Amino acid sequence: MTRQELKITGLLALIIAIRMLGLFMILPVFTPYAHALQGATHLRIGITLGIYGLSQAVLQIPFGMLSDRFGRKPIIIFGLLLFILGSAIAANGQHILTVMLGRTLQGAGAIGSVLIALVADSTGEQNRSKAMAIIGVTIGFAFTLSLVIGPILHAWINIDGMFWLTAVLGCGCLVAMVLIPTPTAARFDPNLAPAPELLKQVITNFELLRLNFGIFTLHALLTASFISIPMILQHDIGLAESAQWQLYLPTLIGAFFAMLPFMLYAEKQRCVKIIFLAAIVVLGLAELAMALLPSNTLTLGLALFAFFTAFTLLEAHLPAWVSKIAPAGSKGTAIGVYSSTQFLGVFAGGSIGGLLYSMHNEHTVFLYAACTCACWFIVAWFMTEPPRYATRQFSYQQQDVDLKQLQQQLWQIAGVIGINISSAEQQIYLKVDKDKLDEQALAKICST
Repeated sequence: MTRQELKITGLLALIIAIRMLGLFMILPVFTPYAHALQGATHLRIGITLGIYGLSQAVLQIPFGMLSDRFGRKPIIIFGLLLFILGSAIAANGQHILTVMLGRTLQGAGAIGSVLIALVADSTGEQNRSKAMAIIGVTIGFAFTLSLVIGPILHAWINIDGMFWLTAVLGCGCLVAMVLIPTPTAARFDPNLAPAPELLKQVITNFELLRLNFGIFTLHALLTASFISIPMILQHDIGLAESAQWQLYLPTLIGAFFAMLPFMLYAEKQRCVKIIFLAAIVVLGLAELAMALLPSNTLTLGLALFAFFTAFTLLEAHLPAWVSKIAPAGSKGTAIGVYSSTQFLGVFAGGSIGGLLYSMHNEHTVFLYAACTCACWFIVAWFMTEPPRYATRQFSYQQQDVDLKQLQQQLWQIAGVIGINISSAEQQIYLKVDKDKLDEQALAKICST
């Protein structure tokens, strides 16, 4: 990658990380804090915790479409302003509904897909996958860091201070946007950005629907569980909010290294589905353990270790699976729908978890989560093993190519299973079976 590409990718990764931290670092400490707010109920606390997911899910694809029309940077700046405003409102909130409004506005700055599109605009085709890898690692690191740093910051500056810190960091993101040069032209890539005309094709694909149900369930479980986990740590175990990071940190690090061998084994031995199903079972058993076993440091620590091991493994497999089976040229749309479903899961988990907590107790939330895992297992049972599919992308000059003839030639190549030709972008997108693809025949046609 060139120095310019590294600079732009680094700045955009920083913006993504700050947004992730601002949204997630209150997760492990919000429930105890929110009980002191005016008008707080368990249901309102759950909704407030997850409502950013609703506004994020609703606005993510429209923001991407607006950026195609008005440019990436203006839409990103507008989204950051909403994020900053929401953080400031939440920081000043003395009533739970005020904080709920702030969280809604935080999510309304739904610029994730626009940031990814700007990465694509600002990097060459040969370096785009490297830039996306940097973004992916940043997202994973920011999520893990948010769960650890949240309790530490809460001990120093409390929740309102964390919201103010988020607003200040958001202002820093605005400065970073000034340093990022405006691309000469937007490069629409359907493998990275959603295309409205492909939505029907994506949302009627049953395999993708099962994966979307999976990510919806996974993040619903995460949000619902963190309504109860901080309360159990505080009340049943006696671990103060400021000290809870001492349990989260080793648990998250251990879970990451524990899941790696399973992920590598699944890919190498072509048994992703079996490992995937096993992870759902482990996730459900962890929830069941938190619901039924005596609450002490050892049992809860082991349950959290199992929970995060399974969660991290599933979180890594799901988007990769979506990318493999998405129809040719529609990966960006498939990932867009997948991401929107993920954020809807955050909202549903917070709302349902808060409702169950208000009707019964924190252990009921874990029982709900375990039952949801059982439903997910049934849905996932009917999924097919993800194939070793990949995408290939080629440019062409309109005046030099007979598209109908080219398409016929491409279909005759062994291993080509999907073709999408974008006349507007003068790009050819292929879905190929890596085990069967005749690379020499493909290279010969595309070179001519």
